[in-house]
Amino acid sequence: MSNSNRAPRTFAASSLAAGVRLALAAAALSATGMVVAQETQIDTQTQVQAPVPAATEAPETTDLGTVSVLGSRSNPRTEASSAVPIDILGGEEFHNQPSVDVLDKMRALVPSFNVSSIPIDDAATLIRPANLRGLPPDNTLVLVNGKRRHRAAVITFLGHGLSDGSQGPDISVFPSLALEQVEVLRDGAAAQYGSDAIAGVINFSLKELDHGGTVEAFGGQYYEGDGFTQQYSAQVGLPLTANGFATLTAEWRSADPTSRSVQRDDAAAAAAAGYPQVNNPAQVWGLPEVNEDFKFVANLGISGENVDTYLFGNYAKRDVTGGFYYREPTTRAGVYSNDGGQTLLVGDLDTSNAVTCPTIALRDPDGNLLPYAGVGAAVAALPSECFTFLSQLPGGFTPQFGGEMEDSAIVAGVKGEWGDGWYWDVSGSYGRNEIDFYMLNTVNASQGPNQPAGLRFVPGGNVQSETNFNFDLSRDFETGFSEGPLTVATGVEWREEEFEIKAGDGPSTAIGPLTQQGFSIGSNGFPGFSPGTAGTFARANWAVYADLETRFTEQLLLAAAVRHEDFEDFGTTTNWKLTGRYDFTDTFAVRGALSTGFRAPTPGQANVSQVTTAFIDGELRDTATLPPALLAGLFPGAEPLQPEESKNASLGLVWNSGNWLVTADAYRIEVTDRIARSTDFDVTQAQRDELAARGRPDLGSLSRVGFFVNDFDTTTSGVDLVASFDSEHFGGDTTYSLAANWNQTEVDDFTPGIISEARVKKIEESLPSTKGYFSISHQREVFHANARVNYYGSFYEDHLDSDVVLAADGGLPIYGGSAVTVDAELGWTLASGLYFSVGAQNLFDEVPDDNPWGGVAGAEYPVHAPYGFNGGFYYGRVGFRF
Repeated sequence: MSNSNRAPRTFAASSLAAGVRLALAAAALSATGMVVAQETQIDTQTQVQAPVPAATEAPETTDLGTVSVLGSRSNPRTEASSAVPIDILGGEEFHNQPSVDVLDKMRALVPSFNVSSIPIDDAATLIRPANLRGLPPDNTLVLVNGKRRHRAAVITFLGHGLSDGSQGPDISVFPSLALEQVEVLRDGAAAQYGSDAIAGVINFSLKELDHGGTVEAFGGQYYEGDGFTQQYSAQVGLPLTANGFATLTAEWRSADPTSRSVQRDDAAAAAAAGYPQVNNPAQVWGLPEVNEDFKFVANLGISGENVDTYLFGNYAKRDVTGGFYYREPTTRAGVYSNDGGQTLLVGDLDTSNAVTCPTIALRDPDGNLLPYAGVGAAVAALPSECFTFLSQLPGGFTPQFGGEMEDSAIVAGVKGEWGDGWYWDVSGSYGRNEIDFYMLNTVNASQGPNQPAGLRFVPGGNVQSETNFNFDLSRDFETGFSEGPLTVATGVEWREEEFEIKAGDGPSTAIGPLTQQGFSIGSNGFPGFSPGTAGTFARANWAVYADLETRFTEQLLLAAAVRHEDFEDFGTTTNWKLTGRYDFTDTFAVRGALSTGFRAPTPGQANVSQVTTAFIDGELRDTATLPPALLAGLFPGAEPLQPEESKNASLGLVWNSGNWLVTADAYRIEVTDRIARSTDFDVTQAQRDELAARGRPDLGSLSRVGFFVNDFDTTTSGVDLVASFDSEHFGGDTTYSLAANWNQTEVDDFTPGIISEARVKKIEESLPSTKGYFSISHQREVFHANARVNYYGSFYEDHLDSDVVLAADGGLPIYGGSAVTVDAELGWTLASGLYFSVGAQNLFDEVPDDNPWGGVAGAEYPVHAPYGFNGGFYYGRVGFRF
């Protein structure tokens, strides 16, 4: 597999990039500091506390970096008095990260949070899956101002093993300028929040400003000279009556694509044989193109004497176009050949006469590709009614996969105080996420020459919507047997979620006239959702909870929570949590928690039907994911889904002395009946006939099928270490921070044949077991300087089919090595309100080792590297606060 066509890296030729790199390397003094704190067992979703006055301070002076408001029904705790671990990321530090996507900011600041750039993984390219503590995206609950956030419409079919089949929320829809702080609860919390909080909880707290504002522009690009990104943000705080605020934030950005590709071996062979119009590279691996990425967030509130009213929500949209796999002009089944590339697939457009279309050889008896000169001449000599795609697309073709996303949500509520200390909160919310897919530069082969204008197909889309209503109540009671009051909280919740499959347009779903002659149906690569597939699937559930928390002595804090939920599709579940903290001295404490948890299968996972293209057994094959209920009795394991269940245990130490804060927390998460997409099963003709009898005649040509199934158990173990030291070094305020995570997942049980060995390997080894950073942040008068050194452990790479790779390499797995990257920034904030900064992410242009199998599909580097594969990125930021 030759990489001889590799394009040379162009960084050395970029004097601007080199200058930025040199200047920052020389001047870097400190890092964008993550304010890390640990937080008590609390439940933001149902937080009830006394009314809070409207904000009156300027935005830049708000600092909640050491106080957590993530859900305690008692008073919020400082980082030094928390009972379970949480990272608290100050809004300014979070916003000033060099990346513009919230996911990438989280990856840089939270060691146990991982997200990769996924260039060719169907809908995962549009909404990237993220992993907290080595668990899938839908094992982390996301809140905004303490209220449950709806999940995205995308189900991740290709998620590098770990995230396959997950349906998590899209947190990239928030403009970071809108955030007061981000809190990451690193502990199981399903007993407090309900479904999804197995790995932890992320809460986005919005700013509350009644005056002032900010405008800002950001621009940057990769050292290679591609991926130019521009972003413009604006925020304003307005008074809302005499006691209220209205904070409005908008953001717009666009990002050019990148390419880190080499020529595919098959494309190089076709070009060498004289096939025209073969692009070099034929297939692009890189970041997708992002257009019209618009985000808007509004946060409003009015404080009364005993009642507060609040309203917040968001609207976002974006258009993302990514790459796809190259269709080689001799072997692509159902388009160019149906015998592995020995002869050309030729269709007869008029079967009513006696004309017989001739057979055209593509390879000689030894399997060598014949020169195009002879093949092309034979194609040109075909009778007019004989059709082949080689006449229209002689160099093959590479589809592009894209989507238009629209996301919106609104939350409204009132909260206040009844009588003698009863605090209540009533709220309702509605959220909706919609994805409309499109395919470019592809064909519906069964339609022959009758293709849509511009080779653009609309395969349909998905819509996820959720409605929530909550009533929460809490009160402190003096008991006489404890040092502090006993906080009692209770509440009820009702939720309904819907998943809709929207049918594709005619060209994307058509079963054309050449189907019976072996031409594939539907838009190649992603056939449209058929009318029989389309529909809306809904589920409702209700829950009740109770929490107790008290400080029995000055040293001992104990809390307990229990939650009961009833789902209309699979029944009930009850979960509990116990939390404790003991302070041996004013500076040293131990803390821990035990809990059970669950994650309910989503209506989308239970009912989705989708056909996708993946690299399987060394070739591209179209496979279907179908509802398990539809396949019941036809394939092993196909049966209605049940919830995942978990057991969480954590134990930590806290040392807080002067300017030092050090925490270490170990955890163990056992998850049983994990939901995942099964391996693919070959489909027999008898099974196709039965599927047609069950109402799915559109599956008559299906060759392989998979489905969602509860089939494996895992144990995830890890340790989080966080340390910070505040000083007055270098003539200013200087903070040193260290944060590291060790995480390991083992698959304890699975059914061979339903879950593959390759899937197990990806779950256990695709993420680095060790990740961390050391940073220094320096502030002196108007000047600041930041530097951060990031470490990523080795990882297993499997973006192609593992069977191919393992066999070709004598059974040896492919690993990406460990890496160290450096981020640096210099900036100034003037008294006038003007501020600006320059910096670089991945300052020294660290990239993974070359992909030894790059010629198979054209990827220069392992594409799931935890720190990305695009190299260094330099940027500038300028803004004005008023």
